[in-house]
Amino acid sequence: MHLTFLGGAGTVTGSKYLLEAAGRRVLVDCGLFQGIKQLRLRNWDPFPVDPARVDAVVLTHAHLDHSGYLPLLARNGFKGPVYCTHPTRDYCSILLPDSGFLQERDAEYANRHGISKHSPALPLYTQAEAEACLDLFVPKAFDAPFEIAPRLTVCFRRAGHILGAAIVEISVRGTKLVFSGDLGRPNDPIMVAPAVVQHADVLIVESTYGNRRHDSTDPEDALADIIARTAARGGVVIIPTFAVGRVQTILYYLYRLKRSRRIPDLPVFLDSPMAVDASTIFRAYRSEHRLSPEECRALCAVAQYVHDVEASKALDHNRVPKVILSASGMATGGRVLHHLKAFAPDPRNTILFAGFQAVGTRGAAMVAGAPSVKIHGEYVPVRAEVKNLSMLSAHADREEILTWLGHFTEAPGLTCITHGEPEASDALRLAIEERLHWRVRVPEHRERLDLKKAARR
Repeated sequence: MHLTFLGGAGTVTGSKYLLEAAGRRVLVDCGLFQGIKQLRLRNWDPFPVDPARVDAVVLTHAHLDHSGYLPLLARNGFKGPVYCTHPTRDYCSILLPDSGFLQERDAEYANRHGISKHSPALPLYTQAEAEACLDLFVPKAFDAPFEIAPRLTVCFRRAGHILGAAIVEISVRGTKLVFSGDLGRPNDPIMVAPAVVQHADVLIVESTYGNRRHDSTDPEDALADIIARTAARGGVVIIPTFAVGRVQTILYYLYRLKRSRRIPDLPVFLDSPMAVDASTIFRAYRSEHRLSPEECRALCAVAQYVHDVEASKALDHNRVPKVILSASGMATGGRVLHHLKAFAPDPRNTILFAGFQAVGTRGAAMVAGAPSVKIHGEYVPVRAEVKNLSMLSAHADREEILTWLGHFTEAPGLTCITHGEPEASDALRLAIEERLHWRVRVPEHRERLDLKKAARR
C-alpha cells in the first residue's frame, strides 16, 4: 500500500493524493494548482500516472484546488467513478463548466490582444470537456460507508468549510486512512462544525492556517466599519469573493447589518452567475448548515443579482456608492477583474478581500500593498484602500486544528501535513509534536509513502 503526494504538498493548492492499495489506484482529490506561475505550469505537465489506469476519484469538496483538474483527467482517459457528497456534486456542476468557460475566454482574449507568449494560446480544458466529466460523478451520503473495491471502503464525514465538504475515511485491509480535506471552523455562523474523528492509522491534515490564529475581531463590526467609512467618502466597496461558501457568509452579515441599520442602505450587487446558482444550491440543503429557511431567504434577498455582461459593465460606469460582490476570491479571474480595473485606481474606493490569498495571486499582491497589479496584460494602479477580513476564512486556524486533533483517542502511526505554504505546514508540525507528541511529517511534492510502515505505532 502506497500514497503519493501529487499536489497539495509544499503549497496550498493542487490537492491530489494517489492511493495504491487492494489492487486499485484511487485518487483522493483532483485539484488545480493556483498561484505563482511555476505552480500553475504543473497543470500542463503530463499526469504522473496514465489517467486510464486510475480506477476512481474521491473528492473532499468542490473548490477548484480540489476538483478543478477532473476535466483534464477525464479528457486524457480517466473513465472511473468520481465519488463525492451530494452537495459537492451539485457545486461541481457549476464550478467545473465555469472554470472551462473562463479558460476558453481568457485564451480567446489573449489571442485577440496578442498578450500571450503562445500562438495560439489554448485553454487547459473547455467548458464542454468540463460538462462531459460530470457524467462520472457518483454522489454518496454522509456517514454511510460504501465499498469501491473488495476490502476498500470509503466514508464521508462532515468537515464544515463549505456545503458538502467532507473528511474522507478510507479503510483498506485493516488500515484506516483519514484525509481531513479542508477543515471548517467549529463556531462558524453558517456551516456545521467538523465531525469528531477518534482514530486513524495514517492521517493527512491540512495546514492552510497552520502558523496563525484568526483575528478575533467580530467580522460584523469590521465589515460595518469598512462599508460606512467607504460610503462616507463617496466610494464603492468591491469584494472579490469565492462563489461557493464565502458569498453566502458575506450576504449573511450584510443582511444582519442592514436589518440593524448599522450600515447605510447602499445597493448590494452580486455579480457572479455562478454565485447565484451556488446560493440556490445552498438553500436546497437545509439540513447541512445552521441557517433557518427564513434566514436563507433573507440573505439571498439582500443583493440584486447581475446575470448578463452588459449589466455587469454598467456597474463600472455608475460610480455611486455601492457594494459589489464578484468572483473570484483571490482575483485570479472572472468579472471581478473588470471591476478592479474600474475602481482600484480611485482612493475613495475599497477593495475588500475575505480570507486566504495564495502566494502569486493578485489578491495576495494587493493585500501585501502592491502599488499596481497586472490585469489583461496591462498594469492597473491600486490607490483604493485594500483590506482583508481574514477572520472570514472558512479554514480552521492552528488552534482549531489542534482542538480537532485532540479528539483522537490515540496517536496515528503517522500524521502528514499538507495543503499549506511551507512556513504554515512546518509550524503546525512543530505544534503537533510539542503538544501531542505525535509522529509527524511534512511530505514533499511527489513523495511516495509506504503506508504499512507509516501505520506502525
